[in-house]
Amino acid sequence: MNFTAVAIVGLICWAIVALTRGPKRASKKDNAQINDLLAEQEQLKTELQSMAERLVVLEKIVTDEKYELNKEFANLKD
Repeated sequence: MNFTAVAIVGLICWAIVALTRGPKRASKKDNAQINDLLAEQEQLKTELQSMAERLVVLEKIVTDEKYELNKEFANLKD
């Protein structure tokens, strides 16, 4: 077998091994960024939940019959 064939087979084997191992492990900097993003995601989830609860309260207020009545009285005063 000549040297070229050995080099090609070696290159193909190296590529297969590299592809099956997957991406390189994350560095400490990458891990820190991931942790920051996860913390931000949790904060945003909490804020979204809070806003959803506030929206429910506002919907109850706006759809309340007394609110409608008070709104009509305010329109009559104007």
